[in-house]
Formats: sequence, structure tokens, C-alpha cells
Amino acid sequence: MKKTRFDHINDQELLEKFYADRDNFWIGILLQRYTLLLLGVCMKYLRNEEEAKDAVQHIFLKTITELHKYRVDYFKSWLYMVAKNHCLMKLRDSQGKIYSEIHDKNLLIAEEEGSIQHHFEKEKNLQLMSTSLEELNQEQKLCVTLFYLEKKTYHQIAVETGYTMMQVKSNIQNGKRNLKNLMEKKVSGK
Repeated sequence: MKKTRFDHINDQELLEKFYADRDNFWIGILLQRYTLLLLGVCMKYLRNEEEAKDAVQHIFLKTITELHKYRVDYFKSWLYMVAKNHCLMKLRDSQGKIYSEIHDKNLLIAEEEGSIQHHFEKEKNLQLMSTSLEELNQEQKLCVTLFYLEKKTYHQIAVETGYTMMQVKSNIQNGKRNLKNLMEKKVSGK
């Protein structure tokens, strides 16, 4: 790792310098120290290099904004939590798209024409989703239902089911993908 002229100054001292003069230069040094850590955390959650790099930039901006609002005592652990939370929210947003896309499509069908024919089509799609949901394994069905339909958090689902957070995330991600595949197969008749 390349030595810089600020290596002898620890994180806490850099934070104190920032809080004393509110110069973002000090935050820049801190963020430079943890860029690889942030990229690693983002890759762990997002599993896509471009998305991870983009997330690191968002985390940098959030860090600067938040440090101007309040004091942080343990920068490294705080920064890790900011990164983890950012990635989890990004994952949750992207996972919520399948349900909202299907839901929105059904609403558009019913609203655009307003006809009985389209109403029946909406009901058919909801029925398709419901029967496909029943075909998921028990763990995926439970986690997908709690997350998308009952709007529970990962933590709430873990507490309610006794699954680990990793199991909850895996069941939601795999369940969403399997639900989409089942519905597509039924629509295409394969």
C-alpha cells in the first residue's frame, strides 16, 4: 500500500481535524483509506462490479453529508454500517421491482380499458401469481409472502421464522426468481 503524508494520523485525529475546521479534505483522506473496504463490502452484497463502484460513490457522498450533521466516534465501524445499509436498501429496491412490475401491469390492464375483459385478465394474472406462489418450497413461499405481501423487514422475518438473516435473504431472492420463472412458464404454456 502506498504511503501518504497522513499515514501517521489515526482516524480519530482526522475526524477531530474535520470537526474543528469542517474541511472535507480530512474526510477525503479517511475515505481514501477505506475505499477498498467499501468496494469489498459492496461487492459482497451487490455481486456486480459496476453497481459496487457506483454504490461506493453514493456512500462517499452520504458520508460527507452525514458527518456534517453529527459526530461519529468510531469511523470504520460506522462507515461499514453505512455501506451495508446502502447495499441492503439497493437490493431490497431491486427485489421489490418484480412484484411491483407485475402489480403495475395488472393495474394498467384494468385501468386503461376499464372493461370487464381486462378486469378478468387482471384477476387471471393475480390467480397465476397466487398459484405459482403455492408451488415455491415452503421456506421461499413464507419469506416471499412476508417480505412482499406483508411488507416485513429481513429482521422481522428472521425473528418470526427462526431463519438466519442469510437464509431469509436467500429465500427471498431465490423465491422471487422462481416465482417469476413459474409465472413465465405458465403464460408461455411450456
